[in-house]
Amino acid sequence: MSANVFRVLFTSAGRRVELTWCFRRAGAKLGREVEVHACDLDPALSAACLEADHAFAVPRCTDPDYVPLLLDYCRENAIELLVPTIDTELAVLAAARERFAEEGVLVHVSDPATIAVVRDKARTVGVLQDAGVPVPRSAPVEAVRAEPEAWTWPSFIKPAGGSASRGIGVLQSAAQIEDAYAEPMLVQELLEGPEYTVNIYLDARGRLLSTVPHRRLSVRGGEVEKGRTLRDARMAGFAQAIADALPGARGAMCFQLIDDPRRGPRVFEINARFGGGYPLADYAGGRFAESLIAQTLGQRDVASDDWREGVTMVRYDKAVFRG
Repeated sequence: MSANVFRVLFTSAGRRVELTWCFRRAGAKLGREVEVHACDLDPALSAACLEADHAFAVPRCTDPDYVPLLLDYCRENAIELLVPTIDTELAVLAAARERFAEEGVLVHVSDPATIAVVRDKARTVGVLQDAGVPVPRSAPVEAVRAEPEAWTWPSFIKPAGGSASRGIGVLQSAAQIEDAYAEPMLVQELLEGPEYTVNIYLDARGRLLSTVPHRRLSVRGGEVEKGRTLRDARMAGFAQAIADALPGARGAMCFQLIDDPRRGPRVFEINARFGGGYPLADYAGGRFAESLIAQTLGQRDVASDDWREGVTMVRYDKAVFRG
């Protein structure tokens, strides 16, 4: 195998074609050809798998064979870096990252304690509040049901462990609270105003190196469809507070906030992975993918706050054909 080739595996690759392109471009800047490997439940129906150099099928991340299968694949194909792309696999991979390290594979994931916090939105709110980060008023749905007069309506409801806008909704009154839910639910004050995603990068020691906010001008399926980078000292301050509150956080992450004209900015979610809007930060000069490859190669991190403000991304659908 060529020493000039850097092999990276994207798990649950789905539609993350743009993310793989970011890594290809990043590798070229470091003088490495990035060989993209990707896996999904059905790689024949995954655009990222179809666009990858190599692709294969895996069971769900909850399957006991998931990690052993990935370990075998990484060993047999000299994978150097594994990049998860969805929230549900983070805990499994965080718990197994030392096993991958023994095979020479860096798993891009924060430590298990950090993942446990960010995967529970109620815990996320509590940790951020303790760190001085402004958050929306929040409570388990059971507490709101027991004391509805203490809340202002309408209010927002979402799964405590959900992602990609699954299961979210607006409650116009307490009467709309269901008798039972299939999973733990969290009620929050309903925020209004512009929404932002803040992409951040932390090095191998947990130091915050880069903060790249963008305004979410349009959203589709829980991901930004149109966005524009901007500099905002408040958001940079939130980023540092989050990094301090989560000492086990590593690599690329993002958090979301709404700048409510009455209440001020409120951070309501953290994703401990590359966010769907990361390609905008990458194009603006964020260099997260490049920094992660450099780290894997034992070189110095290159992510910094030297990026361009006012860069706009407008997405469109692109078809991938096979057969």
